[in-house]
Amino acid sequence: MSDIIKAPKQILDAGPYIYADILDLKNLQEIIVNYRIDWLVHLSALLSAVGEDNVPLAMRINVEGLHNVMELAKQYRLKIFVPSTIGAFGPDSPRNPTPDLCVQRPRTIYGVSKVHAELLGEYYHFKYGLDFRSLRFPGVISGDTAPGGGTTDYAVMIFHEALRTGRFECYLDRDTKLPMMYIEDCLRSLIEVMEAPNESLKLRTYNVAAISFTPEELVKAVQKYVPNLHVHYVPDHRQEIAYAYMIFLAYAARTYDIII
Repeated sequence: MSDIIKAPKQILDAGPYIYADILDLKNLQEIIVNYRIDWLVHLSALLSAVGEDNVPLAMRINVEGLHNVMELAKQYRLKIFVPSTIGAFGPDSPRNPTPDLCVQRPRTIYGVSKVHAELLGEYYHFKYGLDFRSLRFPGVISGDTAPGGGTTDYAVMIFHEALRTGRFECYLDRDTKLPMMYIEDCLRSLIEVMEAPNESLKLRTYNVAAISFTPEELVKAVQKYVPNLHVHYVPDHRQEIAYAYMIFLAYAARTYDIII
């Protein structure tokens, strides 16, 4: 595992951990050679909300960083997994269901960069034979890591604030229903697509879905355990981003290609 931040103890105890900057091509190349890497899972990205606050940096990390790992994967014949997102869809995408193949046209730099990743990965697959794989994840809920600047972060923040202060200010409307997934299901789906035989994959990018709920529904669930939790809804600029995410993901093709 590699990152540009100091790793917590449980990460260090789990295996090798090294400093790596996704924009440093030479360092990435050295890591691949020195550690005999054969699978590359590329998670580096600025997420939707924070990306809108710093578009130039998002372009460098999400696009230039992607180009670095794609070229290295091609050069060293690596298998590569690049996660995509529900943010790759836009207001013109079909809503219910949203199929694997449809109009996308996102309106955030994060979404644009992920569509770019999907198409570039498909191009490298057909042009160079690169084993590229991707899943469009919904919002991922985990208690192990702090929110990272995504539009669905409220579904993680509420648990921290409920226990810490007993109060939570939600930046989305109470009835904004978004697709979500628990971290264990996210990891399971990632492992499934990584282990699937390459010849069984009809697409290089698939939807993956679990559950959808609104902030109000989540609040009621949390209040069963923290009954004195007070929630105030104050929608901000992330509400506009969320409108494009209010979709129901269809993933029958992924189930057939990967599981059957």
